Amino acid sequence: MTLKVLLSKDSAPAHWGEGALLSYKEDAVTIHAEGADLVQMAARKLVSQGLSFFALQGDWELEQQWAFFQGSYEPKIDVQIDFADLSDDDNKELEARIQTSRWMRSIVNETPEVLAPQVLAQEAADFIQSLAPDNVRYQIVSGQDLEKQGHVGTWEVGRGSTRPPAILKLEFDPKNDSSAPVAALVGKGITFDSGGYSIKQSAGMVHMKADMGGAATVTAGLALAILRGLDKPVHLYLCCAENLISGHAYKLGDIITYPNGISVEIHNTDAEGRLVLADGLLLAGQTGAPLIIDAATLTGAAVTAVGEDYNAVFALDDDERNDYLNVAQSENERHWPLPLEPFHAAKCPSNFADTANSRAVKGGGPGGASNAAGFLSRFVPNDGKGWIHVDLAGAYNDSPTAYFAAGGTGHGFRTIAAKLLK
Repeated sequence: MTLKVLLSKDSAPAHWGEGALLSYKEDAVTIHAEGADLVQMAARKLVSQGLSFFALQGDWELEQQWAFFQGSYEPKIDVQIDFADLSDDDNKELEARIQTSRWMRSIVNETPEVLAPQVLAQEAADFIQSLAPDNVRYQIVSGQDLEKQGHVGTWEVGRGSTRPPAILKLEFDPKNDSSAPVAALVGKGITFDSGGYSIKQSAGMVHMKADMGGAATVTAGLALAILRGLDKPVHLYLCCAENLISGHAYKLGDIITYPNGISVEIHNTDAEGRLVLADGLLLAGQTGAPLIIDAATLTGAAVTAVGEDYNAVFALDDDERNDYLNVAQSENERHWPLPLEPFHAAKCPSNFADTANSRAVKGGGPGGASNAAGFLSRFVPNDGKGWIHVDLAGAYNDSPTAYFAAGGTGHGFRTIAAKLLK
């Protein structure tokens, strides 16, 4: 049976309880709220009752319908929604968000056995190419070819797995004139993270299939921008690997030297995300793009700092950071700034290399998220001008919340899309 869903700014009848969010009448339910957060919460309540067929009726705005979709998404159930009438433009926008979000959340929720590094790279390329088949070029570099081409971070992190690491290099070129990109996107694509020899406990490893959330987020951001009419070139780099233990895995005490001359001593094999991102940031810098955005499920420290409802934003460029936060606010996506100064680049010292990849203490020590961002700042051009680093604290939930099902949330891709279109 399809349940009719209505919106009302009036309070629920008294017999449903004081402040009740929902009231029922025959084959209809009324949500007694107008704000998107409460609409999303109401949708979660309905799905948790085993309902999965809905028809939104009456006056619904775009953001309210989007919130209902977000709250009703369930990885184990194919929830069906008949949306209320919108203007043509708003309807197109809603369809674009839903298409992108479904891809993003489903790939974050995919099992690590299915989503090998090369598979992730190919799935992302196929998705973007399906949206603009005549305007996309890409190549996937994998295995020892990564080392040969100087992508040493991704190679070192991924070489312990029998399934080779890979980097996707994709160009969206709407005019097919090979002009310089206006932006370059970089995503961390760790398809499973055991922690390597700095091994995680089982409880901390269960959700590590989602450690490729950065790759999913930047891909989805580009996808939504294309669906919104992006007409300028953008490059996309996904650095994909499994961080596993074997006789061929990288080890504590190893030293990696990147093409820009920076040498890195491994103090923690579980601080692998920054090593693969360094490859992508170097590639992004080579394009000359004035805007570089990287996204990663990088640190537990960011989750501790901002919780699971926000993404943390870092930048050495104050104007760029402030603009990104304003864009996020306009897209109703919660982001929050955390400190990043030039001195953070020296917060992980090494006796044998230019820097270590982490401090050799649990969680990277005080300021762990800022120290990780400081490490990344060594690999971006122009002293960080035009660079934004997003630590995706809100990318995934281990268990259902009042607003989201367990699994990927899709949080952050709208902001990237909007920023690309500015």
